[in-house]
Amino acid sequence: MPGIDESRPFLPVGFAVLTVSDTRCLADDRSGATLAAAIEAAGHRLAAREIVTDEVEAIRAVVRRWAGDPAVDAILTTGGTGFTGRDVTPEALEPLFDKRMDGFSQVFHRVSYDKIGTSTIQSRATAGVVGSTFVFALPGSPGACRDAWDHILQPQFDYRRMPCNFVEIMPRLDEHLKRGAGKPA
Repeated sequence: MPGIDESRPFLPVGFAVLTVSDTRCLADDRSGATLAAAIEAAGHRLAAREIVTDEVEAIRAVVRRWAGDPAVDAILTTGGTGFTGRDVTPEALEPLFDKRMDGFSQVFHRVSYDKIGTSTIQSRATAGVVGSTFVFALPGSPGACRDAWDHILQPQFDYRRMPCNFVEIMPRLDEHLKRGAGKPA
């Protein structure tokens, strides 16, 4: 039965929050603020928070930097997942993924459907792993960020969550990258 195993300790995780927007600054970034507050309220660490424009290379540069930072275990992006010409977050992130997490999008749309109905199809929320860092691309609305955190991310980033959770597999995320280490190509 899913639930919390109280015999296991809570293990804080380091999160970075990247807002993708041509118009926002930290002072009016409600979605980034929503995620940052939720991360800290859950007992996790906010390792970094930034805003970048809707430019593929700008998004990739920050994600690559954070994925190489040992203080960052997971990256949450918000914004740029729609269909307009400036929405390029999935295009920026998906080529970086060593592994895709198709189930995230499916569960996100299920949760979102209960809140906003068929409008959920206007989001291209996506997720994957870059090296040994989880990366999640969320829509730019505070409500969508709250739904993703409350119903998917917060439970999965709680080591006590059973039958399984992201925290318990974090030490093994980069095994596929190490297999060929030390062998000539």
